[in-house]
Amino acid sequence: MTEPVRVFVDANVFLRFFTADDAGQAARAEHFFRRAAAGELVLVTGPPVLFELVWTLRSAYKQSKTQVLTALKAVLAVSSLELSDRTLVEDAVRLASAGGQEFADAYIAASVSATGAGQLATFNRAHFDRLGTPLYRL
Repeated sequence: MTEPVRVFVDANVFLRFFTADDAGQAARAEHFFRRAAAGELVLVTGPPVLFELVWTLRSAYKQSKTQVLTALKAVLAVSSLELSDRTLVEDAVRLASAGGQEFADAYIAASVSATGAGQLATFNRAHFDRLGTPLYRL
């Protein structure tokens, strides 16, 4: 048996799969993910792709925070996906889901403890208070 091919996945592939707004590309994305599920491909992506996915779903497709978090959870559930900073992303999704906050803010909040920083310097105190992030007084 040959080794699976490693492929980095861009946000637009996830977008076509989730939105099916372009039938041809959606079918190709579905085929791509089926190949990964069959073990033919190892998928790789990183947080910038997830931020782009979230931003596009929220701004262009007007999806709710809940819908976007459902999409992120589906991405995390892909068994053949290698995600840089997976633990940090999982923590951010958990925080965003529990606190009703945006993924980007939750990722920043999760980064505070993951990096060993004791506090976050921000002018956006209200959002991070709701996430339970220790704040540095500017």
